[in-house]
Amino acid sequence: MVRRKSLNSILIKPAGPDCNMACTYCFYLEKKKLFANSKIHRMIETILEEMIRQLMSQSGQQVSLVWQGGEPTLMGLSFFQKAVEMQHKYGRNQLVGNALQTNGLLIDKNWIRFLKEYNFLVGLSLDGPEHIHDRYRLLRSGSGSLSKVSDRGKLMLDARVVVNAISVVSDYSAQFPEEIYTFHKEAGFDYMQFIPCVETDPKNPTRAASFSVSGEKFGKFLCKVFDLWLDDFQDNSPTTSVRFFDSVLYSYVGMEPPDCTLLKECGVYIVVEHDGDVYSCDFFVEPRWRLGNIMENRLIDMLNSRRQSEFGKLKASLPEPCKKCSWLAYCRGGCTKDRIRDPRDNGLNHFCQAIKIFFEHADSRLKHLVQEWKKQKASFQEAGNQELFQSKKLSEKKLGGMIHVPVGMASSIRNAVEKHRR
Repeated sequence: MVRRKSLNSILIKPAGPDCNMACTYCFYLEKKKLFANSKIHRMIETILEEMIRQLMSQSGQQVSLVWQGGEPTLMGLSFFQKAVEMQHKYGRNQLVGNALQTNGLLIDKNWIRFLKEYNFLVGLSLDGPEHIHDRYRLLRSGSGSLSKVSDRGKLMLDARVVVNAISVVSDYSAQFPEEIYTFHKEAGFDYMQFIPCVETDPKNPTRAASFSVSGEKFGKFLCKVFDLWLDDFQDNSPTTSVRFFDSVLYSYVGMEPPDCTLLKECGVYIVVEHDGDVYSCDFFVEPRWRLGNIMENRLIDMLNSRRQSEFGKLKASLPEPCKKCSWLAYCRGGCTKDRIRDPRDNGLNHFCQAIKIFFEHADSRLKHLVQEWKKQKASFQEAGNQELFQSKKLSEKKLGGMIHVPVGMASSIRNAVEKHRR
């Protein structure tokens, strides 16, 4: 009997692919082709209300909403105020986590008061210092965006909004792991996520785009950041959070990782576009993986549909080299989309080499961290102070990163966000 999946999280694209920036490596701007009937894409209140009504009635006691884009703040603050009102209206004394991924350009003091009041987790797109961030993260005018993004980030941090730095690792930025890590830390971003970039070259679909990072370069990048992360430990505990390392540690202690790229199968969340159409994953917003529409179908049914199950199983359909790999239990083949963006990979994960380089470098130290964690667990249990241990346990220590991706994202947000009861 197939276990029915619980509706724990959704990823929402309220402004569709619309954005007030023109990042060179953005994969979502091309989705405008799906919605060619209009130049501007905005979720209307009727769809917003139906989506939240269904989510609150069909989910359990914990639920996460991840607001993403494009650029979701194009909807305006009043849209999100209305969304929170509806969460209160339709909530059943549930714990609700809201997360917002943004480039930060439209964030002002009114936004900050709202984000702080309702405990939003903010993922700020920030690639590093100026020569790195401004290489690909451009304004529509063609100029760099770092000064504006950094300013908004500082305002949020000063107001004690929970903010994670989300960095795309490109062919260029992969050369500067220490510079990026130090930049984030000195700016006050203790929670970081590094997303490797691989996209098909639009001018030559037989290869990856020039800004894509190779597996070897990304592997070396991860190793250096891992060493920096370890160097910052105090009393056997991390002082910074790097989402990939946090998620890997879940696997090492035998827990299900919050990052869906490390799961055996995916399809654990669904995406709601501005027009109410629902898709399997934000990397697969395309006709083949359209599950239905919020105004015609139920979220819980679409999550458990045959098509969503088919999508989730794609991840578990691994090429032969993966099945024989000693790191399969931790990697699980990576993200499905990373097997198809560069045709030269022949179905293998574009970052297969990166995974091997990283685990060969980090495996012994990861195992040591797990042993220390288990000793701490045993010590607390022996002392009979289970409540104190629970507050310190590995799975609760981290703030999960925000993902350009996908999500598995939302399960870590439940650990990260201070929640309001709805």
